[in-house]
Amino acid sequence: MKTYRIKPYEVKRDWYIVDATGKTLGRLATQIAKILMGKHKVYWSPDIDVGDFVIVVNAEKISVTGKKMDKKLYRWHSGYPGGFKERPLRWMLQHNPEKVIKLAVKRMLPKNKLGHRMMKRLKVYAGPNHPHQAQQPKPLEINA
Repeated sequence: MKTYRIKPYEVKRDWYIVDATGKTLGRLATQIAKILMGKHKVYWSPDIDVGDFVIVVNAEKISVTGKKMDKKLYRWHSGYPGGFKERPLRWMLQHNPEKVIKLAVKRMLPKNKLGHRMMKRLKVYAGPNHPHQAQQPKPLEINA
């Protein structure tokens, strides 16, 4: 019996919507990364991009455990002298909540071309509205 390998043009991509209200950041990010990679599908393969689209709404309402709101720091550098910046999670959630979830998921995906392609299928919105009603996304329950 031969092993069947799916071709990239045969992949059927579904759309899922996740409500992040009250969900723990890390547990939410792992489930989203699993869907983006396609590990929930029968024909998953590490070298073929078979994942689905994921829409995350209410990104500003995620929760974290412990003292991470003040102790977890996001660091970056602008490339200019003195351009080092660091902000706590509380500041990031107030000013750019979409970036918090995107960074958490991005760091769980492969660090190659496939990972970049997977990130393009992640849509994150701070509020409850999104412009993807035409794709008829299915609700995805994340057990937190």
